[in-house]
Order: sequence, then C-alpha cells, then structure tokens
Amino acid sequence: MNYNYLLYFSVLAQTEHYTTAAARLGISQPALSSAIHNLENDLGGVKLFEKVGRNIRLTNEGRFYQENVDDAIKKLHSASMILRDSKTQAPVVIRMGVVSGTLDGYLAGEIVKYTRENKRIRFHLTESSSEHLMDLLRQEKLDMAIVDSTDRDRSLHFRKLYERDYLVALPVAHPLADRTWIDPKEVVLEPQVVFNYNVGKSFAEWASGAPSDESVICTVDTARAALDLVAAGLGVAFIPSEGAEHHPGVRYVPLRNWHQALYMCILYDKWLEPPVWEFVELVVRGMRRRRTSE
Repeated sequence: MNYNYLLYFSVLAQTEHYTTAAARLGISQPALSSAIHNLENDLGGVKLFEKVGRNIRLTNEGRFYQENVDDAIKKLHSASMILRDSKTQAPVVIRMGVVSGTLDGYLAGEIVKYTRENKRIRFHLTESSSEHLMDLLRQEKLDMAIVDSTDRDRSLHFRKLYERDYLVALPVAHPLADRTWIDPKEVVLEPQVVFNYNVGKSFAEWASGAPSDESVICTVDTARAALDLVAAGLGVAFIPSEGAEHHPGVRYVPLRNWHQALYMCILYDKWLEPPVWEFVELVVRGMRRRRTSE
C-alpha cells in the first residue's frame, strides 16, 4: 500500500475539501484526485467519498477507513520517533538526487539542520542530469530527486518548486562579456557546453523555434565542469543563477526572459519512511515559500 496515498486520504478526510487538502499537502488538485482514485482501486473499488452538491463527505466505509488509517499513521510516526532516538539502531539514509546548481545555500542548510536535529539521519547525494536521476528513481536507488524536467511516466510524481533564472557563462574575452543582458537568440548558435541535455535542447527549441543540437560542442555532468571548459575558451554555457560560482576566466550575463522550472520527483508506489517523507515535505514547502517571498 502506498504511504503517500494514505497520507493524502487522511488530510482529505479531515478537510472533506479537495482544494483545501491539496493546498495543505502542497500538490495539485488533479494529483490528489488521482491518488484517491488509485487508493480506491487498490481497495477493490470501495468508494471512500461521496459528492454532496459541490462538496464531498466520507462514506461509511470512508469513516471506518479514516479511523484505521489515522491510527496507523500515528503508530508509524511513533515507531519512527523511537527508532530515530535510539542510538543502537542503524542510521536512516536519505538518498537524494539533484541537478547541477540545486545544492545552493538553502538546500545545503536544510540538510545540515535536519541531520543535526535527527542524529540518525544520513544523506547520500547524487548530482546528475534529470534523465539519469529519474532512471535511478525507477530503479529505487533514490528516494527523491530535484529535477528540471518532467516525464510522462505515470510511475513518477512531480511537484513544482519554483522557476530559476539563467545566466550565460562566457569567456572573459568574449565580445558579449560586458553586456548587461543577452537575448537568447544572440547566442543560440554559439558553440555550447551543456551540463544538462534538456537545458541545451529546450533552449535551442525555444530560441530558434526548431530542435537543433548542432551548436552543442560538449556535454558534461555538472555546471562546474561546464565552467572549466568555458574558461578555457571551448564555448558558452547556460548556468542557473544558483550555480554561478566565482570562476577565473568566466563572466556571467543575465539571459533575458529565460527561466526553468524545478520539480520534486518521487516514485508513486514506493514506500518512504516517515523521516524521509518528512524531509521531502520540508524541502517542498521551504523552496516554495522561499521563492514566493523573493
């Protein structure tokens, strides 16, 4: 049984309102509706809610299920707290994937804070492309991933975090290095170092109106590797603002009207231990709140 479905059901049962429950959970209303539908199917077609005008309410089966689900969630949380506080138990490892430029000050700070507050928590971080991270999720080698593209694979669940700005990384001697901003069309045909294939491809499509990979001269795994090659004069690179670290030989120029969405991605049917799920929710709420206040 999918723990996420049970958690979603519990919140919806408390509110009996899809919009309110979805907002509290930080997910879209269609995603919540889909989860409840899947849960009902898992239960053999039992209807947990019924419509009353424009609202919903628990069925008799739903009320029975709510009592048991809420009790189960409380027991799981209690067991998690006992294990978390036990020094004799093995640590809980959170396996997290991130695309380059994501492990900025905020996320790094939350990881530090979470490990200090939860002595048994350990992190295993993987930095790679969205495609590779999603493959690792499907193989259950990751618990969660922050990615910059989505997939139609229904086994994956995506929750939008925010849209990040992009800069053009140029060699200091480049003719455009002293500009205050650059129109994407001005550099779309420049030799390009790509650290995430989707960034390069979507950029070319957006700027020129047609798919084009001809300008991609080198593909690397991380933003730092791309900056090393830009500094050496191989080409230009499109870097998220979070990844624009100081680098000798590189100038950054804002890219006008170019943004890219980041998503929290998890596997729909994978059980996440309560401490892991808690960190997922912490990151989702924190990143959304952080960008809203900026």
